[in-house]
Amino acid sequence: MDYKKLDEKDLEYIKQVINDDERILSGEHINEEYSHDELSGTQSYPDVVVKAANAQEISKIMSYAYEHTIPVTPRGAGTGLVGSSVAMEHGIMIDTSLMNQILELDEENLTVTVEPGVLLMELSAFVEEHDFFYPPDPGEKSATIGGNISTNAGGMRAVKYGVTRDYVRGLEVVLPNGSIVEFGGKIVKNSSGYAMKDLMVGSEGTLGIITKAVLKLLPLPKKAISLLIPFKDLNSAIQTVPEIIKSKSIPTAIEFMQREVIEDAEEYLGKKFPDHQADAYLLLKFDGNSAEEIEADYDKVAKLCLSQGALDVLISDTEERDESIWKARGAFLEAIKGSTTYMDEVDVVVPRNKISEMVEYMHNLHHEVDIRIKSFGHAGDGNLHAYILKDDLTDEQWEERMKMAMDKIYQKAAELNGQVSGEHGIGYAKKPYLNESLEEETMNIMRGIKAAFDPKNILNPHKVCQI
Repeated sequence: MDYKKLDEKDLEYIKQVINDDERILSGEHINEEYSHDELSGTQSYPDVVVKAANAQEISKIMSYAYEHTIPVTPRGAGTGLVGSSVAMEHGIMIDTSLMNQILELDEENLTVTVEPGVLLMELSAFVEEHDFFYPPDPGEKSATIGGNISTNAGGMRAVKYGVTRDYVRGLEVVLPNGSIVEFGGKIVKNSSGYAMKDLMVGSEGTLGIITKAVLKLLPLPKKAISLLIPFKDLNSAIQTVPEIIKSKSIPTAIEFMQREVIEDAEEYLGKKFPDHQADAYLLLKFDGNSAEEIEADYDKVAKLCLSQGALDVLISDTEERDESIWKARGAFLEAIKGSTTYMDEVDVVVPRNKISEMVEYMHNLHHEVDIRIKSFGHAGDGNLHAYILKDDLTDEQWEERMKMAMDKIYQKAAELNGQVSGEHGIGYAKKPYLNESLEEETMNIMRGIKAAFDPKNILNPHKVCQI
């Protein structure tokens, strides 16, 4: 595709629309952070960054860009890990982080309506103040809701409550040609044609720019109790997970963690983890409306874990202890990142009954490839995060060994009927692996959907399924 190179005339038009020079960045005024996302492996600067304040501004800019074939990249907080919000063709970057208002809490319909720049932690705190609960719980709490929707973010509570897609009722979207449309709404059921809203969820900004979202809420559980369960080794811990699932006492979260990652988190946070007796742990959370209501569930699971070889069951029923455990878990990504010179990540998902086989494979892979690999993940839903670390390897060694490790991990996931990404998305960085994992017919359908929304291919080009 031959895109128009941004010039002074284009910049003048943008200035007319925005009418606020502080919300337009160009040239040397573009912060380096706008050139990459959280992992920074994919890097490219936009020609101009526009901090949009409303859907009308985005609509006018998209309409102009569509008419003149100028590439546009939408961006939220930039916390992605696969290059989804990197401006591969330069052009215009639309930053939606200033669109950060919670517009309405509808207690009758159990919904909250927000702009895309609202942070996950802000939304969670707001609804909980009103005794409501927004279950999606990705590890990065400073991510925006628009970004969460764009990647169909999952998180730790997906075992019991599902993922972001399950909580999106309606979306206001600016299409590539500048049209503003609404998909879905406050309705609970909808069999009215194709599921356009669901196409937008997980589309990583390639089909449209989300400018408003109507999200489903639940009543806030009154009580939560965590169990920290040490095992003598990783294999014993992971093989217990399918038994927990089969017990039908489904926890809110089932996380696995290894001692070496916990030590990274301790160093990163400057705080000790509450237990040091084991090499591997399962971390479970149960919630409900009373301690009595959830006691039967966690008691049953605790006994099951002990019968499977757990060394102990530590019940975390105080806020202080609970915070120390979950804060360590939440710091894993940053802690691992801080322990090496550079890293890349794998976000595979496999059927839950294959989780132990996948974890064991990744745990032993570093011997075969001769590269450090650290992993943790959502053991209850089969979503595993593996981080491949560069350390002191030369660039040439890194490229060779990192690619070999990734190829083997994705190949193993495919053998186990898994998928390339459970929650981080495909973006730019993981496209080759998506191409290898899906049939050509499926990829062609995806490209056809992209062409139907964006025949000029100006919106977030080179992402997901695009060549």
